Amino acid sequence: MHILKQARAILDAHRHQPGALLPILHAIQDRLGYIPPETVPLIADALQQTRAEVHGVISFYHHFRTTPPGSHVVQLCRAEACQAMGGRALEQHVRQRLAVDYHQTTTDREITLEPVYCLGNCACAPSIRVDDSIHGRMTPEKFDRLAEQLTTSTLELE
Repeated sequence: MHILKQARAILDAHRHQPGALLPILHAIQDRLGYIPPETVPLIADALQQTRAEVHGVISFYHHFRTTPPGSHVVQLCRAEACQAMGGRALEQHVRQRLAVDYHQTTTDREITLEPVYCLGNCACAPSIRVDDSIHGRMTPEKFDRLAEQLTTSTLELE
């Protein structure tokens, strides 16, 4: 289904609920993987807001993406427990290994890297989430194996 057609269907389903902007943005990103810039005028018109207001909300929340993510989304926990257990060194390693910074996607379009503040896996810090799967006690070596598996589309850690 075309992007604008999907966005219109989402707008029709949510536009009349109170505080509809955030549910609409979440629904669009859930369906498309990101919020395409061409949907912003549709959202603004449907909610009688300016494009700037809609864009302001999108850019305020780090969760929202305005470009398509890679095949896999890797989220690195940056909360205190993970930092205390080597998270900063892991973060540096991951960024170097992937050759991207947060909110960027590898050149092969396989992995998008995002920060996250607590995955609720503090006892197994440092932790990362790959798509919908949480991996604890992550080390640079484990990450290298995982990254290799992500680019070959098989996910088996250890």
